[in-house]
Amino acid sequence: MADLAKVVTVLNNFAPPSLAESWDNVGLLVEPSPPHEVSRMLLTNDLTEGVLVEAVEKKANLILSYHPPIFVPLKRLTQSSWKERIAVRCLENRIAVYSPHTAYDALKGGVNDWLAAGLGVGQVEPLHTSVQPHPQGHVFVLEVCVDKPAAVALQGKLAALQQGEVTTQDVMAGSRGNCIKINMRCSQHALVQAVDCVNQTLGDKAATNLQVVKLEKPPLPGTGMGRLVTLDVPVTMSDLLSRVKTHLGLNHVRLGMGEGRTLEGSTVRSVALCAGSGGSVLKGVKADVYLTGEMSHHDILDAVAMGTSVILCEHSNTERGFLRVLQGQLTAMLDGKVEVMVSDVDKDPVEVV
Repeated sequence: MADLAKVVTVLNNFAPPSLAESWDNVGLLVEPSPPHEVSRMLLTNDLTEGVLVEAVEKKANLILSYHPPIFVPLKRLTQSSWKERIAVRCLENRIAVYSPHTAYDALKGGVNDWLAAGLGVGQVEPLHTSVQPHPQGHVFVLEVCVDKPAAVALQGKLAALQQGEVTTQDVMAGSRGNCIKINMRCSQHALVQAVDCVNQTLGDKAATNLQVVKLEKPPLPGTGMGRLVTLDVPVTMSDLLSRVKTHLGLNHVRLGMGEGRTLEGSTVRSVALCAGSGGSVLKGVKADVYLTGEMSHHDILDAVAMGTSVILCEHSNTERGFLRVLQGQLTAMLDGKVEVMVSDVDKDPVEVV
């Protein structure tokens, strides 16, 4: 058994919510009043009413739902819609709800890497690399080197703006001797005021002593949306389909054959993939095959026209299998204090008949 706050900390450290897309709704979505101890956690791809019944029967204190059950804001909590009923019943039964969604998509070793693992040995890299969440707010650094008398006055004026972080450093400036380097981290709005302040203080000397550096958020290697898999040994489309079906436990998938491609006569070396709905992530990517859960009709037409075959497995079928991997990871991260279960009821709403 573990306190909910500690469990949430573990979950956030495993896959920081900052990895999620800006439009997403991730993290702790439903929180019963404290104290709330977690002894059983149920993992599910989608939190449906059927899964919630299962959670109550299994006495789960926390549901980790990959897809957020609360996405569009709820204006009321009544019995008129299934999502409202879920929120109400979770609170009535003191069940917390946490959703990681696209944070797990971007995560190194997350959903997309799990999907890629079923294709064979090869090089795997993100299609769209994530960046670190910092720096935030202060996106520019103003640097100016001045002599000590001017530095005192300028530092005071910049600090008086109260628009950024001002620091100083003694430096050697060659033939100019010692000088003071003043750095100010600031926003774009504050930068205009800071440059004006430097110009007023230094006059003509400002042009030769001032420089501005734009800060960029460093990339996170191996982390990001989608994956491009370059197989060490090319395979036929038929072989690739067999690997996908085996990995996902499916008897059937949908296939859009690229122009000029065949099941047995064309080799596949590169596969661009995106768990769930991959239309926007995969659009325009050069690869032999696109692998995803679903794409629009017109995105498929665009892909096959440029010779890229499309494998569609239905949305959640490309995500759900990761929960079994996650089950073991969370059990270890929580030191065995929480029983982690995977839903038996959860399934994709679409079946091929």
